[in-house]
Amino acid sequence: MTKLTSIIPTGNEQNNIVEAIQSVRFSDEIMVVDSFSTDDTVKLARPLVDTILQREYEHSASQKNWAIPQAKHEWILLLDADERVTSELQNEVIRMINSNTEYSGFWIRRENYFMGKKVRFSGWQGDKVIRLFKRDECKYENKHVHAEIRSSGKIGILDHKLLHNTFVSKEAYLKKLDRYAQLQAKDYDKRVKYLTPFHTVIKPIVRFLKHYFLQLGILDGYVGFVISSYQAKAVAMRYKYIQEIRKSEKKK
Repeated sequence: MTKLTSIIPTGNEQNNIVEAIQSVRFSDEIMVVDSFSTDDTVKLARPLVDTILQREYEHSASQKNWAIPQAKHEWILLLDADERVTSELQNEVIRMINSNTEYSGFWIRRENYFMGKKVRFSGWQGDKVIRLFKRDECKYENKHVHAEIRSSGKIGILDHKLLHNTFVSKEAYLKKLDRYAQLQAKDYDKRVKYLTPFHTVIKPIVRFLKHYFLQLGILDGYVGFVISSYQAKAVAMRYKYIQEIRKSEKKK
């Protein structure tokens, strides 16, 4: 049987970590990569996993790329703490890594829940991530936010989905979007030469229209409206943080 390492990055995930670990108990090694949580994440995880590594958080891709080479086994299943592996997905993962597959990694679709409600549209309907992959053939691209795996081999796609319990409240969602906006500003600052009303006014409006109408957020009801409006706010925050970066550099 081909062996599997599951990696779970964490940062103050005491409300999620036990269920996340339980959903990957079929793995041969479970590794938690913690960014020095200040809650009980590490205390709860320690008796349930093989390895706990700790490292100061820089950004998601950096954290994962640091952890991946430390896995014992060739195949990696990477799971965020708010995700769960279903029994159907578990069986498919085991079957796939033992099939002499030609692929170096696999996309896995996600079934997303927001404030306890399943999100069917709002731009999330095509959500998928590469989470099952070979340790030595895959690496995350060097981006602060929304980095994806880059592979030297072929990438397939699995049939079954990850359950993704995104946010229990609007406040938690906005907090994460704000953090992402700060990180994205570092990437976009290098790409955007001049900031204009197109960036600070038009682009947030377009983002709302995209999620709410083009991507059918309106069919998700109140949750769709919240996702669409907060996505628009996140775009505005991104350019606000770029302005702050540039003001700070001028003072130096």
